[in-house]
Formats: sequence, C-alpha cells, structure tokens
Amino acid sequence: MDNTPPPPLIGCACADATLQLHRVAIDTYRENVAYLHRDCAVYRAEGFQALSKVEVRANGRRILASLNVVDDAALVGCQQLGLSEDAFLQLGVEEGHPASICQAEPPSSIPALHRKIAGERLDREDFRAIVRDIAAHRYSKIELTAFVVACNQGELDREEVYFLSDAMIRVGRSLDWHEQPVVDKHCIGGVPGNRTSMLVVPIVAAHGMLCPKTSSRAITSPAGTADTMEVLANVELSFASLEGIVREHRGCLAWGGTSELSPADDVLISVERPLSIDSPGQMVASILSKKIAAGSTHLVLDIPVGPTAKVRSLPEAQRLRRLFEFVAARLGMTLDVVITDGRQPVGSGIGPVLEARDVMRVLENDPRAPDDLRQKALRLAGRMLEFDPDVRGGDGYAIARNILDSGRALAKMQAIIAAQGDRGFDPTAPALAPLSFEVNAECGGMVVGIDNLQLARIARLAGAPKVQGAGVDLLCKLGEPVAAGAPLYRVYAAYPADLEFARQACQRSAGFAIGAPDQLPHLFVEF
Repeated sequence: MDNTPPPPLIGCACADATLQLHRVAIDTYRENVAYLHRDCAVYRAEGFQALSKVEVRANGRRILASLNVVDDAALVGCQQLGLSEDAFLQLGVEEGHPASICQAEPPSSIPALHRKIAGERLDREDFRAIVRDIAAHRYSKIELTAFVVACNQGELDREEVYFLSDAMIRVGRSLDWHEQPVVDKHCIGGVPGNRTSMLVVPIVAAHGMLCPKTSSRAITSPAGTADTMEVLANVELSFASLEGIVREHRGCLAWGGTSELSPADDVLISVERPLSIDSPGQMVASILSKKIAAGSTHLVLDIPVGPTAKVRSLPEAQRLRRLFEFVAARLGMTLDVVITDGRQPVGSGIGPVLEARDVMRVLENDPRAPDDLRQKALRLAGRMLEFDPDVRGGDGYAIARNILDSGRALAKMQAIIAAQGDRGFDPTAPALAPLSFEVNAECGGMVVGIDNLQLARIARLAGAPKVQGAGVDLLCKLGEPVAAGAPLYRVYAAYPADLEFARQACQRSAGFAIGAPDQLPHLFVEF
C-alpha cells in the first residue's frame, strides 16, 4: 500500500475559514464535490473558482473535492459548506459540524499527465505518481478524462500497461490469504447475460478452493456481476467483512469498490463508464490490479469472440491474450486464458433480476435453466479446479458437474448469500418490471445472428441496471427455427418513458437476423 502523504497546501487559510457542514443529497458517483454559496465570505476571500480543487478539514480528517458554486441558499447557505453524499460520509461527522476549506495545490503528477496527453511514453514513477493522485481524488473529472482518453488514443505499450497495473496494486489495500492457490475467474465483457462467475464461485468454493471474487458494476453493459449478485445479497462489503466471509465460506461475490482494493480503478471507471471507453491497456490494468489486490494467485480469464462482442476476431483475441499473459507474468500471477463463444448473449436474461433468475435455475438444476450458461460455467469452473495440484488435467469438468448436480454448489451459494446479507430473492417469482412488450420475427427461418450491442442497448434503455427488474428476456437463440410473427424476446421496463425508448430502439433494429443455416457466423472457441 502506498502511504505517500498528500502534497502541502499553498495559501491555506483553513484555520480562519470555518463553516458548518451540510450534507447535500446529490450522488456524484465516485467524485467528492464541495458546494459554496456565491455570497459566502470565505468564497470571496479565498478567491475560489468553480470546479477548482479544494481541501476540506473536519474533526482531524481531510478530503479533497471539486468545488461547485451555487446561488440558491435553499441548497447551501452563506455560512455552510455543502458536501456530496460520498464526500460527507468520508469525513464521518454530523450535520452542522464545523469545517474549514482552502485551496489545494495542483497534483504533482500533472507534468506527467501533460506528457501522456502529448503522446509520450511514461515510466514506472510517472504512473505511480499519477495513480497516487487519482486514488487521493486530487484529479478533477476533466483531468481524469484527459488521462483516460490519452491512454486510449495512444495505446499504452505493454511495459506501460505493466507499470499502470503495478501502480494500481500499490495504491490501496491488499489481501494476503497465506495459502496457494487462491483462484478467481474474470470475463472481459461484451456479451450480455454472461453470469458464469455466480456459478463458478460456489462450485469452486464447494470443492474447497479459496475464491475471493470481487466484481465490478456495469460500465457499458445492462448488468455487471455485482449488479446481479445485489439482487440476491448485499455486495457492498467492508474490507473486514469480505475477509471474514471468504475465510469462513471459501468464497464471496462482492463489489470491489467498497473494500479499498485498487481504489484508483474505481475512480477511473467513473470516467470510463459515461465515455464507454474500455481500452485494452486500461482493461488489463483494471482486471489484474483488482485480482492481485484481492490476493488471487491464479486466474482463469474468459475472452469471448464474436461479430458484436468486445473482441471481434481470433487474431484480436490472441493479441489481447498475449498482453494479459505478459503483464500477469511480470506481476507473478498464474493465468489461464480461454477464448469462448461470443456470438450471442449467454443465458436467457439480460438485466439484473433476469440474470439472477437464470443463475438460480442452474444452481437448482431447474429444467428451465439455460443450458449454454450451465455448460460454459462448468467448463470455466473445471479449468479453475485444475489449478488444484490434486486434480489431474482434464478432470476438472467432471468434478465441477458433480458438485453442481449434487446440490453442493447450491448449498454453498446459499451460505454465501446468507453471510453477505440475504435479499430474499424468489427465483420462482422474480420481481420483474411491470411494463413489457414483445418483439416478433418479421419472417420465418433460422436465427443466424444476434447483435450483442443492440440487445444490451435495448436493455439499458429499458432501465437496466439501475432498475433491477428491467431488461430483455430472450425467447430464441442462434440456430433455432422461428416462424413469421413468433416472439423473439420480451422487454421489461418500470417506467413508460423507458419502455418507449426501448420500443423505438427495437423498431430501428430488433438485433436479430433470420436466414438460412449456412449464414450462421463462424465459431471460435477453445473448449
């Protein structure tokens, strides 16, 4: 963990600039924001500017925040210092507590940021300085965006990706389980409904292997693993809670954002999400830094390939695999990369509740369970089980299938859910959004194409993942015959406006192609 102290402040009059803290009920998503009234004496005396970085001190703690200036005294009064939800919680004080505010010195890594914007190659110390400042919230959203875009456009070379990954691991907390192997599984994304992690973790944990699964929320998809697991249980676990649950149950399914593991990654994701940027270098650094910080020593990495997946071709998948393997080797992690079928969504549901339904049906061996989700999860779990030195190569799949079929995986999942905080989800009556419509085939034939991007877009327009019960429920998959007018999928939404947005998107493109069997896209898999 990097314990470098924040830089000194210049021109700081904090001791004389005392105001009363006021909690402003605004969710600024991973950004600390402070609010001052334009007529506040402190605002005028300190010469603050809107969107500048300030330091707030209260009760012996301090945070950095971006300043917003308001004109409405109903929001923030002249004697008050407003703080956004996240910022207020970090200070840990009561409403009305005295606080001081002053200007913060620009981050020391800004020269390195400017060199990256200019297209220069950065060294290890440059990345460490940038990541320290990002994790400490010293960068404004504009500066964060500049860094993300510069790394995306300039395509970090493999040494830079290693430097960035290493820096992200060093800033934040790390777990050490004092045993090996500590296993994990991750998918790079781009395929809706791919909730194999929620099956792999209970299978592997039931076998006895340690699997501390920390997942992200959706960046550009209708649901991430953390969003879907949140339908079943609490995923916002403290560092101590996460550690305790994993030690007792050999696994967990938690959001990584609350356990201080690679905290710079969560800040960067807050910018990548609205920009829909997920560059290869930042993807590798994000995934590997989170896994190593969580104490994982062995990782199975799923790279789906398909015409509308994140990775479109086998050569592209192989280039990404080599980058992951290079960085993982430099970081001392054992990596098994698997190239899988990304031609269509995995499972039937797209959206948190629908995906949770699919997962529980597989765990309960329900005949309605989607077979593609079951089979993919078993094969990935099998690869993870083969990290166990007592499991012979090639035997993992059969062991995983036995654990699932026997009910041991379901029992383990129920124990993990109870430990994290059961939300009372009922897979027999999932709480789907109340509004819906069906999209029907315009002609008869065979389903020869399913557009992952379009179906993900429709599900997001319908409200997923913010509305847990919103999304798309697939009624047909690739290779299946359909008659003209037969339903292809059903869309669920909670609000009329969301339903109409999704309907309009379906009218522009349903995301399904109907044709002849010889038009099915080529399959690239390594199972």
